[in-house]
Amino acid sequence: MRVLCPMILAAVILAALIPSPALAGIGVGIIAGEPSGFAFKWWAEDGTAVDAVTGWALGGGDFYIHGDYLWHRVIEDLDIGGSVPLYYGIGARLLLREDEDSKIGVRIPIGLDFLIDNGRFDIFVEIAPIFNVIPNTDFNLSGGVGARFYF
Repeated sequence: MRVLCPMILAAVILAALIPSPALAGIGVGIIAGEPSGFAFKWWAEDGTAVDAVTGWALGGGDFYIHGDYLWHRVIEDLDIGGSVPLYYGIGARLLLREDEDSKIGVRIPIGLDFLIDNGRFDIFVEIAPIFNVIPNTDFNLSGGVGARFYF
């Protein structure tokens, strides 16, 4: 039951983020780092995006979920049919702990997104300072490397 409740919560949050018809692409993949798990991204036609990760924090196997709104600036067009947007944004993080207080915080992600094969695949790297606000205020850092396939 302890595993089922966080998975149901993640499904509800991700269902609420299902994109409107105006969004241009949906990516599904993995991320390794802090956190590690499944990575999702929904691109809008104006170059903004919403991303979400659900998985586990490496420090103690705690359930982790975050969602961010992202802005992108292309810093390089590649000759192999892709580009490298720098992205930055703001979002929220929920860390559900079994033996300690759970945490809710504000994320400020910054990263690079290597779009390959005209945007069918991406490889990304990001770092995100986190300002926790519940149960008390403190500061964390998360980051990872991942890849996604776009439908």
